[in-house]
Order: sequence, then structure tokens, then C-alpha cells
Amino acid sequence: MGEPVYKVVTEQAFAESWAQGRFEGSADDARDGFIHLSAAHQLAGTLATHFAGREGLVLVALHAGRLGPALKWEPSRGGALFPHLYAPLDLAAMLWAEPLQLGPDGRHILPEGVFA
Repeated sequence: MGEPVYKVVTEQAFAESWAQGRFEGSADDARDGFIHLSAAHQLAGTLATHFAGREGLVLVALHAGRLGPALKWEPSRGGALFPHLYAPLDLAAMLWAEPLQLGPDGRHILPEGVFA
């Protein structure tokens, strides 16, 4: 299967996407022309940079192979390769989804099994 890739979404966006069976992307995704995803080792940085202190978030784990050729690994922060999806995210690729909790230090706690 390979390693999963992840998407952080608001609870509202997740509920809407679940009803539609796909996620069209956030405002940031629409601006950039692709859906921003992260590998496990990139999640802590993504959360700290783009979602610091925010509640009401869901972490969605995705089977990278099911995303097909629209998934591209491209340079982003500091030249690191990040997964970018150039298509709506079909929720059939979802492995699981978990609400993200904030720890006492204000940082998000990653679900068990996500090794960042």
C-alpha cells in the first residue's frame, strides 16, 4: 500500500465532504490550484504552520495509491517534497478520519499510529 498521506480539514468541511463523497478543497487549495496534503513526518510542521491552536479539525488518512496520477510530489517548504492532489479528493481513498485534539501545550495531538 505504501505510506498514507493526510489532509487536515475543519469538522464542517469534513461533514460536507462526507455527504458529497468527495472534498473539493479549502480556500487555500483553490487559490493554489491543488489540494494540499502531507506525509506523516510533515504533519507536525503543517499543523504548527497553518493550523496552530485551531480547534474543530479532523485528520483524514488517505491511501495514496487510490488517488491515482493526480497525486504529485512537489517541492514546497524549504524544498521538501509534499503531496499535492490535482483533482477533487475522492473519499473512497479514505483509510480513516479522527478529530484532532489540542494538548496542554496548545499543539495538536496526532492519533495513535501516525508516526511523525
